[in-house]
Amino acid sequence: MKKIVILFSGEGKNLHNIIEKLHGSVCEVSCAITNKADAPGLQGLHAKCPMGIKSEILEHTKFATREEYDEELVKLIKSYNPDLVVLAGFMRILTPVFTQNVKSINLHPSLLPKHKGANAIEESFKSSDKEAGISVHWVSDELDGGEIITQTSFLKSEDETIESFKARIKELEYQLLPETITKILYGL
Repeated sequence: MKKIVILFSGEGKNLHNIIEKLHGSVCEVSCAITNKADAPGLQGLHAKCPMGIKSEILEHTKFATREEYDEELVKLIKSYNPDLVVLAGFMRILTPVFTQNVKSINLHPSLLPKHKGANAIEESFKSSDKEAGISVHWVSDELDGGEIITQTSFLKSEDETIESFKARIKELEYQLLPETITKILYGL
């Protein structure tokens, strides 16, 4: 069975969704790695996966440079020998030390190349764009600039609130990311 490693920083909702939809049937989630010891997703991971998906904490604050952190992260990932690494809410700007040594994809909450970076949802919501959506792309040296693998979108509504907009983005993420992982792993 193909193996993946998932990187996350926060609540881990996409992490949990991937585990629920893919672990044990499509692939094995070998490890979930976070850069924050207090990431809420860790508690959810242990509650939802008592069968023991391994988790690792590698805090970026304990390293002097991004490169030093990425070097250690690459070593940790390679120790699991994954077929693919999935960034699911991993809120780190990665250096070439990572991007040139790890085959990875990233989920981004906008229709790239528009609205790159951490404020993509808010920027997309406030924009005059008639359409919004999400992208899954290969991780490259350029922030949110790697080759787009797949995208999906919806038409924005005039009476939309930021809360309803975020909910629509999440709904698309929960569907598209597992589908994309499956396609990459098995060439479908």
